[in-house]
Amino acid sequence: MAIVTLMKDKVAGGAPIFVVDQEEDLQKVSFSLEKILDANAHDLKNGTMILVKHT
Repeated sequence: MAIVTLMKDKVAGGAPIFVVDQEEDLQKVSFSLEKILDANAHDLKNGTMILVKHT
């Protein structure tokens, strides 16, 4: 559903991409979007989190 990342140069695709400047913002934005979108946030452990909808 969405991607939140610290590395704007390494992420592309058809999902909305939210670029943040620091790790703290990565967590805040990811968990806010998780609630708003009723999705699940998954940390890829490389400065990127993805939000997916499990049905």
